[in-house]
Amino acid sequence: MLEVEDLHAYYGKSHILQGISFHIAEGEIVSLLGRNGAGRSTTIKTIMGQVPPHGVIRFKGERIDGRPPHEIARRGLGYVPEDREIFPALTVRENLRLGMKSAAAKGRWSIDDIFALFPLLRERADVQGGVLSGGEQQLLTICRTLMGDPDLILVDEPTEGLAPSLVTLVRDLLTEIAGRGVAILLIEQKLTIALDIAHRLYVMGHGRIVFDGTPQSLQASPSVRREWLEV
Repeated sequence: MLEVEDLHAYYGKSHILQGISFHIAEGEIVSLLGRNGAGRSTTIKTIMGQVPPHGVIRFKGERIDGRPPHEIARRGLGYVPEDREIFPALTVRENLRLGMKSAAAKGRWSIDDIFALFPLLRERADVQGGVLSGGEQQLLTICRTLMGDPDLILVDEPTEGLAPSLVTLVRDLLTEIAGRGVAILLIEQKLTIALDIAHRLYVMGHGRIVFDGTPQSLQASPSVRREWLEV
């Protein structure tokens, strides 16, 4: 579904991504691991067209590198940014409606469907997004992305700063999303979650892919965890 080949990216003269390659199949959860500064968030931003790409990015067989972000999103790529970026003056329901690709189109998700999964959001339906807790805003951001009926979502640090109960909610939501045939590229600092829900994973270090394999193979590689993941 998503193929990245020899991808480079720069911030000014700083060479951030240094020739990374990876792929994601339909309905697959893939975790992208690494320490802060390894290039994980830049990878997602480059795929979404927010950072100029140098390399090949194919989505559903077509090249998307060099296309503007709105066009990439319309092709079925969803993006859940680390800083959430909800509309604070709009209600939960209004935020969800803004995520819809089309009022007439019927996708895998509806507002009623979201509210059935998360009564917490139903209770806050007419509350402005800006007064929600951090965890509630994170759920809203993910659910707003789903309203666009993406085939693949790129999720950046969804559990950062959340209480344990909300971490569990987010983990269960990601599993539910994949169960409905939506692929996920997950950047996650909590190794236990990444190992728990991912089918495969990649580890990044200094702008390169330094390991790829299954959760089981990473657990069996203490040297990789020690050199590239542990603080």
